[in-house]
Amino acid sequence: MVDTETFVPDAVAEIEDEIGDAHAVIALSGGVDSSVAAALAYESIGDQLTPVYVDTGLMRKGETEQIRETFDYMESLRIVDAKDRFLEALAGVTDPEEKREIIGEQFIREFEREAKDADADYLVQGTIYPDRIESEGGIKSHHNVGGLPEVVDFEGIVEPVRDLYKDEVREVARHLGLDEIVAERMPFPGPGLAVRVIGEVTEEKLEVARHACHVVEEELEEYEPWQALAAVIGKATGVKGDNRVHGWVVSVRSVESRDGMTARAQEIDWDTLQRIQSRITGQNDNVARVVYDVTHKPPATIEYE
Repeated sequence: MVDTETFVPDAVAEIEDEIGDAHAVIALSGGVDSSVAAALAYESIGDQLTPVYVDTGLMRKGETEQIRETFDYMESLRIVDAKDRFLEALAGVTDPEEKREIIGEQFIREFEREAKDADADYLVQGTIYPDRIESEGGIKSHHNVGGLPEVVDFEGIVEPVRDLYKDEVREVARHLGLDEIVAERMPFPGPGLAVRVIGEVTEEKLEVARHACHVVEEELEEYEPWQALAAVIGKATGVKGDNRVHGWVVSVRSVESRDGMTARAQEIDWDTLQRIQSRITGQNDNVARVVYDVTHKPPATIEYE
């Protein structure tokens, strides 16, 4: 485990050494990784840091409001509405790696624009060790590692938690006194709901995935999963009332893990699963059925794409 008493001052000093008197932007997502990176950078360089949250339209329910509430103490916080740009860039794309590359490039271009406005030369990111391992090993590209474009208009990219696992990042979050809702929040993929939608990303599928993920997180909170999610994986025939429907299939997934490198599917009781499917199908007219994923990692990854 990380020694927080040593790690925090070392990370703060390293950020200051890398950035010096320059300005930086920090990519905020609402997750624990970027939140810890932001807190460390803010402690290190203060007003030289501009926190930027890009609303991609791929985020979970209530994310933008949560960002405003959590980081309101950072006066320079910027919230960028980029939904249309991301969805336009993803239109017609079905390959998972191509999605990640598009999202990675779009993220960088958004931050380049914000950095220009803030006169910033550096980008701070919440990249963690498993992100690097999966990208470098060819398992899947993370939008902030393997998904980055070859040409990036920053003098440097600073990654203060790059050598930590998720549970170690949480330890640092607790040490820094971050709110429990941040420190204990379950992982959410950098590319957002785009990797919880199989095939082309559309607004309809995103809304189904967003609502279903919210239901799953609420219903499975008592199980304390490493990660719980829902994904839109295809279409199937169903019946709503007296009518036949050809609606979406939503797959529910809940896993236990220490660091995300391996994971075991959780055993969820039948009543809970029935309550989840009832809420998802009952509140979404275009969902035909809900299934539960029992596959461990390996052979599956935690996310669907």
